[in-house]
Amino acid sequence: MSMFGAEFLRDIRKHLSVLDSDPPDVQFNPQGYLFLASEQGVDTMQENHRIQVDLGAKVQLMTATQLKSKFPWLDTDGIALGSYGLENEGWFDPWSLLSAFKRKAASLGVQYISGEVVGFGFEKIHDHSLAETGEVLEKPKEVLIKMDDDKIYPLQFAICVNAAGPNAGNVAKMIGIGTHPTHSILSQALPVEARKRYVYMFNAPRGPGLDCPLVIDPTNVYFRREGVAGNYLCGASPHPSEEPEPLNLDVDYEYFDKYIWPTLAERVPHFEELKLRGAWAGYYDYNTFDQNAIIGLHPIHLNVCFANGFSGHGIQQAAAVGRAVMECVLDGMYKTIDLERFGFQRIIDGVPVRERNIV
Repeated sequence: MSMFGAEFLRDIRKHLSVLDSDPPDVQFNPQGYLFLASEQGVDTMQENHRIQVDLGAKVQLMTATQLKSKFPWLDTDGIALGSYGLENEGWFDPWSLLSAFKRKAASLGVQYISGEVVGFGFEKIHDHSLAETGEVLEKPKEVLIKMDDDKIYPLQFAICVNAAGPNAGNVAKMIGIGTHPTHSILSQALPVEARKRYVYMFNAPRGPGLDCPLVIDPTNVYFRREGVAGNYLCGASPHPSEEPEPLNLDVDYEYFDKYIWPTLAERVPHFEELKLRGAWAGYYDYNTFDQNAIIGLHPIHLNVCFANGFSGHGIQQAAAVGRAVMECVLDGMYKTIDLERFGFQRIIDGVPVRERNIV
């Protein structure tokens, strides 16, 4: 999915240009990702490298000596191995990409409605009953939308795509997914919830500069260059026992001072003199089951399609997921990239699909 996403971004003007409008510019910055591993993480990094190379990714393993030669600003103490992406990696402006998708869709006839989903309407399918309970199947047929005038309007659908981000689990419950007391499938909830994450921006005039990739430390702290004026972005996912409550988007600056800054200064000594310039918070649509995407049709509600649980990788995989959802809707199956392993069935079966060494 990520390799398709890189190809899509390269040809974004062909895919998302709209007649009589400026071509989209997502400000793509081609730069490698540099994953660092301690001695304990070497085996995992080597296995990931083998899989990535087999699938056509251009990545290079580097010893601590090679890392120090290529990135002299990097303190390699405690680092046994690094994995550096040579192409198809980088960062871009996610809002610009989202706006380009929306503008293109609107030009093709898609209508956008601004409102709040508050429920669903159902119809009984009398010639279909649930095998385990004998109950008549209730099929969702319309979504109930609360508009600015406080009135609720029904909108009928043939297929509903749940792409509600951190609210996806709640939307699924409105459909009846995870609310049945006994049924083996309908009692299984969509395991997606909001998790709050912080991004901090700091200035370090003597930092790495233009040759700074996105660096992921073994401690899970990451940083990358932002622009050309000595600014950098950084962050880290907290330990599960320290997850912040997702009640608001207030930023915890103490988390930066106590956890992130010491790691930055240890890995890049010139970051010791950094100046924090700002920060913001946002929500991951976090898959509590295996932190991976849940894509495809529900096994009972066959007119409900999932595109959820990306746990921070949604914008990176958006193009490939959009194509996959299109194939589910139009063809009932995947035609290009087989994403069956990411289906809801693995949640029911209790078989996680985990990825190691991610940020």
